[in-house]
Amino acid sequence: MNGASREALAAARERLDALTDTPSVDAGSLAAELADVTALLHREVSLRRVLTDPAQEGAAKAQLVERLLGGQVSGTTADLVAGMVRTRWSRSRDLVDALEELAADADLTEAQRRGALDSVEDEVFRFSRIVSSNSALRAALTDTAASDAAKAGLLDSLLGTRADKVTVRLITRLVTRPRGRSLEEGLESLSRLAAARRGRMVATVTSAVPLSEPQKQRLGASLAKLYGRPMHLNLEVDPAVVGGIKVHVGDEVINGSIADRLDEASRRMAG
Repeated sequence: MNGASREALAAARERLDALTDTPSVDAGSLAAELADVTALLHREVSLRRVLTDPAQEGAAKAQLVERLLGGQVSGTTADLVAGMVRTRWSRSRDLVDALEELAADADLTEAQRRGALDSVEDEVFRFSRIVSSNSALRAALTDTAASDAAKAGLLDSLLGTRADKVTVRLITRLVTRPRGRSLEEGLESLSRLAAARRGRMVATVTSAVPLSEPQKQRLGASLAKLYGRPMHLNLEVDPAVVGGIKVHVGDEVINGSIADRLDEASRRMAG
């Protein structure tokens, strides 16, 4: 997102945080309703264009939202969406993308309240790696001829008794409502949102052999200093990574031995 849309999303996220900080607000229900509104506006292109038309008064757009959603969702959800359409968006699609992010954020907040955010983050990452290594599973989950019910049933059989309920909800929504994204992109986005929920960045670390606990701690601390933010490590083992590790942080790829990279991080910090 650029310019006005980025500012509008930041303001909406602040309002969401204020709502979910209130114990009486059911973050899981709020997430489900925001997801339903996302699906509506994704489907109704003309409606979302009206709601993001800068030539229309913000108050009029908010009233339209209240008329459309009144009785369909909670007052909390309707007020949040009405506030979002009062602000300016660079593209009509950005409003839908923002609603989808807020839905995921609300679900992650529900997990955080229960102390399950770390589990959800790890489960999403592990599922992404299963998908990337299993072409048959990926094909089944992205088959446009398969019904949403069939895909949801497959996910329930895979995750239902093994993963947190928030993990299941997030991945099921992603698979049944992809909105033009690849499954891999969607899973990566969920991982980033989960990390951001704790103010952390995500580093995917691939090593030839499992890292020891001291190595993990040293690497995590060095990366945190290097990037200036707490770092969550997603760990993978790949014997093809001979003699060292590969680290992905966002779009950046760091190759080299553990010792070399730690030494370089120390030198960069010292400089």
